Amino acid sequence: MNKSTSTRELERMMDLVKYVIFPDYSDVPKWTDGPAAIREILLDQLPTVMAETAAPAVAQSFVNALPEIGRLLNTDVQAVAHNDPAVRDLGEVVLCYPLVKVMLNYRSAHCLHELGVPRIPRILTEMAHSATGIDIHPAATIGEYFAIDHGTGVVVGATSIIGNHVMLYQGVTLGAKSFSYDEQGHPIDKPRHPILEDNVTVYSNTSILGRVTIGHDTIVGGNIWLTHDVPPCSIIRQGRAVEIRDAQDSAEI
Repeated sequence: MNKSTSTRELERMMDLVKYVIFPDYSDVPKWTDGPAAIREILLDQLPTVMAETAAPAVAQSFVNALPEIGRLLNTDVQAVAHNDPAVRDLGEVVLCYPLVKVMLNYRSAHCLHELGVPRIPRILTEMAHSATGIDIHPAATIGEYFAIDHGTGVVVGATSIIGNHVMLYQGVTLGAKSFSYDEQGHPIDKPRHPILEDNVTVYSNTSILGRVTIGHDTIVGGNIWLTHDVPPCSIIRQGRAVEIRDAQDSAEI
């Protein structure tokens, strides 16, 4: 670990990952051996954060995982197309929707996190966060067919668990309600974020906080603060807005 991790090299690696998964929508030259190039970057960058002797096995494991990362990412693309009638073709999703960059980086980062790689997974997800405004921690667990519409302001905490066919809209937070501390006053890393079961939809600007479970096939409306479990097949919504006619000034609001 004699040199710093290069964000430029990691950005280049993610370009190559996108090329491997979506070759028709990449600027990488077609003759490039993507997996070999990815492996070389990892062999160079992994020793900046972990033992050099561990780098070859981790790099090869990541390359071996690329088909599964690609399969999962293609389910995400299909989920966006299924949930947004504005989509005209899958290529539009790949090229135009922020979810693709976010999930490309998240699914790659999650794989590296599962392989025990420190720091680099966070760098990868922060690259996507900076570009899209969507913040997904690499330790979060997300199933197949995950969709985010619009997306700006979405936050998914480290111990969140998201099932299959889940849809989030902009401004949704899956966060912690409180923290526990050890005797030295350091926060304890334990499960503290929500669990969303299969087929859950959460509308815009809703915060779901704490280790609560949102049951399968549930719809959570917008602008809701939710800190308790919800049974399956529920609809959660706030009270109706109050309309005040002929208000003379702001005192009526």
